[in-house]
Parts: sequence; C-alpha cells; structure tokens
Amino acid sequence: MKQMPFEPPVDYYDERVAAIDEQICQLIKQRKELSNNNPGFPTQQYIHDWSKKYGFYEEFLNSVFFSFLYEEIHRPAVEPKGFLKNIPILKSFEKNDEFYTVTLVRQFENASVVHLNINSNITDDDTSEWYQRDPSHFELSISGEGEINYDCRNEGGGGTMGNETFTFVVSPALPDDKSEYQLVFKEYQTPFQEETGLEFVL
Repeated sequence: MKQMPFEPPVDYYDERVAAIDEQICQLIKQRKELSNNNPGFPTQQYIHDWSKKYGFYEEFLNSVFFSFLYEEIHRPAVEPKGFLKNIPILKSFEKNDEFYTVTLVRQFENASVVHLNINSNITDDDTSEWYQRDPSHFELSISGEGEINYDCRNEGGGGTMGNETFTFVVSPALPDDKSEYQLVFKEYQTPFQEETGLEFVL
C-alpha cells in the first residue's frame, strides 16, 4: 500500500515551542522503552482526571493515546520491484474447521510477497454469526537461524465469507531456500491489537 507524502496543515511554526516539542519526543521514546513497546491504553478514569487537571478534552486525549497503538503503520513502505520468480511453499495449518495455507512466495529483487489464505466451511446458517464476529487480522514474523531482521508489513486483506486472503510484504527478500526460515502468523483483534491466542508456524 503506497503511502501518500505528508503535507503540514499550516506553514507556520512558533520556534519558541521547539524545545517543548523535542521533550515530547523524548517522553514518547521513554514511554516506549519503559513499557517494552506494549503500553496498553490509559483507563478512562485516568483520561478523565488528566483532562480536568491539564485542561484538555477527553476525546483529544483518547486520540493522542490511540495513535501510540499504531506507530508501525507509519513505517516507510517497501514497494516490491523486479519480479524474479515464484517459490512453492505448500504448507498448511488447520484449527476449528479453518484451513490456513501459504502456497507460494513471490520473489522480487528487494522483497518477498506472502499470501495467507484462510478457508472455512461456512453454511447459510452461519452467516449472521460470521458477520457479527469481532474483526481480526494477522501479523507475520520470520523465524530463522540467520541474524537478518526482516520487516513484515501487512498490506491488508479481503475476500468473501469462508474465503479470505491476507498479503504481507517482507523485506529484505527471503532466501530462495525455504528450509532456511519459517513463517510465524499471529492473530490480533482490532482496533486495540489484542492477541486472540491463535499462532501458527508454516
């Protein structure tokens, strides 16, 4: 998913607040390190108390802390370029009548593209239950013996009832030898990135 360039909403900046803005950045970094980048979300009692103490609207504070949960979506995106070949994977995992498969990895010069397919046996009687379920998505990480730190970006997903696909861009490109790594998928519920407990390796 190509990111649009950011344009500042105004062309004015009061240089007198630059030192304060830098302190804000320092505090955000300190917050990430202290929480091991898993801070959760302040209780509504905290939000209420802080809004009164510091003179902010509660919804404004909610939006500030909400943005901390999604820092990763602002990572610079790698656009796959220079298609090389398809590498067959043909691995699957099954749980609760849901069948998860990765059939191939598409190799590019600067990245790899992985498609996770999810098939389930949903009948007409299950339709209302399927539409009422909590939305979720998958994140991918790479496990291997090497020291390469792979960046795995979820490019989104879609499909129909009983047949969904999620796409991931992995950079740098994965090795051609599929025995050198494993694909680790973990499911999260949106919008607060809560783990569902479903994790599998292909």
